[in-house]
Amino acid sequence: MKKFLIIDGSSMLSTSYYGNLPKSVLFAKTDEEKEKHYSEILRTSKGEYTNALFTMLRTLISLYKKVKPDYVAVAFDVSRDTFRRTQLAESYKANRKEAPAPLKEQFIAMENLLQKIGCQVLMDKDYEADDFAASLVKKFESPDLDTYVLTKDHDYFQLVSDYTRLWRVTDKEKVKDLQQRYGLYAGKEGYDSLPAGIFEYTTDLVYAEEGVFPKHIVTLLSITGDPGDGIPGCKGVSSAAAPLINEYGSLDAIYAAISDCEGNKKKEKALSDFWKSNLGISRSPLNALKENKETVYLSYQLAKMKDDIPILQSLEDFALHIDKTALKEVLTYYEMNSLIAEIE
Repeated sequence: MKKFLIIDGSSMLSTSYYGNLPKSVLFAKTDEEKEKHYSEILRTSKGEYTNALFTMLRTLISLYKKVKPDYVAVAFDVSRDTFRRTQLAESYKANRKEAPAPLKEQFIAMENLLQKIGCQVLMDKDYEADDFAASLVKKFESPDLDTYVLTKDHDYFQLVSDYTRLWRVTDKEKVKDLQQRYGLYAGKEGYDSLPAGIFEYTTDLVYAEEGVFPKHIVTLLSITGDPGDGIPGCKGVSSAAAPLINEYGSLDAIYAAISDCEGNKKKEKALSDFWKSNLGISRSPLNALKENKETVYLSYQLAKMKDDIPILQSLEDFALHIDKTALKEVLTYYEMNSLIAEIE
């Protein structure tokens, strides 16, 4: 079976940057203090930053050696001002700091580098990397293709299906813990050996970790929220979210059950009692859900990846044909001699 690997380039490059910073920058308390130590970040003799480039390229080479994908796409964010902020909520990802200058520089360098060596790169100011990933999955996933999405972000759980798996980047100890918890190991049927720090999620493993299947992840996020992304959700309902979703299947059905009470206190108490006795929800979320209905539905729109971006390329356009000469030229330019030796 051929493999299609879809990579969240923004997530990978950011993780690579922060994972390969000198302690003087990583633990500095202010932006001004960080800037004083920028000269200690890995750079070429010409002064171009390479700590994120080097780490991401090393990871990509390791991935290629271990899983040998037939098709590859790398998606990047371009701006925070996507349709989610301009059309839905200005607060979306508003609490995120602007990328530091050394990382910004390497975003441009990595995007250019990948295109130069023959990788398909997808990005647009109106969409996020995850929207491209969702649109690629929607267009190409099939029983005849193993599709994998590589990212650090948990909201990608919504893309997991019988034909698409999530390769989530996390720390090595958590990977070991997850492998032991679920009895997974290299060589086991249906389980691939991946580079350290990457764990593979199937639909069943998403359910085991999140309490709902992938098709309900957006609904889960609409209630629990995601502070990191500025998705408000419904305060005080987190623990009740999964049981409610598994019982009713959708936001509309949950709110239909509430609406059926017609504001009658006895009916509402009966519904809360049903939730407590049948779903194990001790503290009724009914009032919170009523008060925050508009916010919950907005959260759904913010959490749902856009899966209908027009993808003009065919699957064969994503076939991995690395220009080895161009790759060596790029690695030489950035003085990555250890990676040159590795690819040779």
